[in-house]
Amino acid sequence: MLYSLIRPALFRLDAESAHGLALKALKMAGKTRAPSFPASLSTQVAGIAFPNPVGMAAGFDKDGEVPDALLGLGFGFAEVGSITPLPQAGNPKPRLFRLVEDRAVINRMGFNNRGAQVALEGLTARRDRPGVVGINIGANKDATDRIADYATMARLMAPLATYLAVNISSPNTPGLRALQDESALTGLLDAVLEARGEVCGEDGPPVFLKVAPDLEPADIDAIARIAVDKRLGALIVSNTTISRPALHSPHRGETGGLSGAPLRDLAQQRLRDFRKATGGAVPLVGVGGIATAEDAWARIRAGASLVQVYSAMVYEGPGMARALCKGLEALMKRDGFATIADAVGSE
Repeated sequence: MLYSLIRPALFRLDAESAHGLALKALKMAGKTRAPSFPASLSTQVAGIAFPNPVGMAAGFDKDGEVPDALLGLGFGFAEVGSITPLPQAGNPKPRLFRLVEDRAVINRMGFNNRGAQVALEGLTARRDRPGVVGINIGANKDATDRIADYATMARLMAPLATYLAVNISSPNTPGLRALQDESALTGLLDAVLEARGEVCGEDGPPVFLKVAPDLEPADIDAIARIAVDKRLGALIVSNTTISRPALHSPHRGETGGLSGAPLRDLAQQRLRDFRKATGGAVPLVGVGGIATAEDAWARIRAGASLVQVYSAMVYEGPGMARALCKGLEALMKRDGFATIADAVGSE
């Protein structure tokens, strides 16, 4: 209710300024205690206990400044980043656009972040606090060896992460998605897993891989085989899309990755594709176009053990996580499921 009153004022600001204000507000809120949720919403994925299946996707808290505040909003987990070894300004502004008529967002941020050392300070300070915090790692745009960048980030962040998310699916860093190629991906994951082992041994955090929705069937099959072979903790399906369905906003022609409501059907189908390709052997995190409890429930029924949101919060506000959890609880009861895990892949 409160957000509906202040949203018009926020929308008079450009999208990136409004995002900055949201971060400042969460910093001011401090380390609010995470709410409790019914046991039926808790689930275990890759050996991690999640209090509920609704997470904040990477991109909101790029420098790992407010993960505890996000958990305090009711998210079952918060994924920070993407973080690169060196500070990076990202692409020229403007680079973030609300497509209000489509309840969507286009971004071409370009992995803007303050670099590993700044993130390390904040994440080290909160390492003994409870809560599931994933760290999304990336490579610098001008890196001569991007695989080496990912290995560096794995060494730095593995001791602080509940899970590591390897992001090779952003459309805003030229050439990054080429790392989804079978041979390149194998080499990349070997380097990340080796680096994790160097600092954490056998007790390192699981590695999740974030993939693009703009994949051909052969790519999906190859990534699925590698994910099973490397025993990845999960696949995050999916990042933003470079495709353009019919849109109505005057910003529809902007370049970058499209997220929000228009991505929903593509992301849902891609999740089904990966569920089939992996045979259910690798947990899936459903992302893209999730705005309601019904959206989240459909993703879970299609095979997602967890879901993530981001763009919809621009329109729905900070109460979204609690609302989704309340709705999921009702939908579980309606359809006769005792737990979230029971519903995964049940469509």
